[in-house]
Order: sequence, then structure tokens, then C-alpha cells
Amino acid sequence: MALQGPIPVTFSMVFPHGCYIVGEVEPVKDFDASTSGRFVQARDKQTRELVWQVSVMDADPTVKATQKTVSVKILSPVQPVPPPPMPGLPFTPVEFDHVTATPYVNGSGRLAYSIKVREMHAPRTAHKPVAKDAA
Repeated sequence: MALQGPIPVTFSMVFPHGCYIVGEVEPVKDFDASTSGRFVQARDKQTRELVWQVSVMDADPTVKATQKTVSVKILSPVQPVPPPPMPGLPFTPVEFDHVTATPYVNGSGRLAYSIKVREMHAPRTAHKPVAKDAA
């Protein structure tokens, strides 16, 4: 099969209703290189860039509550800075660019995806809820 490695996707394919930051941007630990007294940050296997992660909440109302929070990995030489909070919102909306999805089988034997991105920024446009037919 010709399709190997990370699959390029768009932000709107992964988060059609948008998403919100619900955690801090943190370095990802390289479990193989780290020791009990020494933290080593992970690097991406293809690009060798440092790997960071941030938890986001999917705004899709049809997603089950247990699947709403997703960890997004960010490849960047320096710690990414989230966009500023928006007044009146309990969570900060965010968008990502240069998104890839890598499928894998998780510990329970189910198909899952690792989401990696290159850039994080404030939404360019507001996500509008899907209009319901007026009766």
C-alpha cells in the first residue's frame, strides 16, 4: 500500500465544529531516553522537531463525553504559545495548521488516531452552529 506514515488532513476534517484548549502546552517525554532523574523531551521521528502537546475539547455536540478531550501534538523548536482567551468564553478557541493523522490500534484494540500539527493560532473565523430547520 502506498499510504504510509502521517496522513495530511485539514483542521475542519478533524474538528468540524472547532475545538477549545483545556490544558497547558507541555513537552512530551521521551520515555526511552529519559531516566528517573533526567527528563528528555521527545522528538518527532520524521522531522526531528521537539514534540509538545496540548489537550483540547472537541466542540462537536455528537461526540461522546468520554471522547471529547483529545491530546494534540505540536511539532515546534520552541514551546508554542496558545492564543489569548476570548472575553466571555470559559475556554479558549484554537485552530491548528499543517495537521496530520496517524492511525494506530490503542490498548483496548480499537482504532485511534494520533493528531500532529505544526502551528496553533486563534480561529480565523467563528464556528457557527449548524442551523436547524424552522418549523
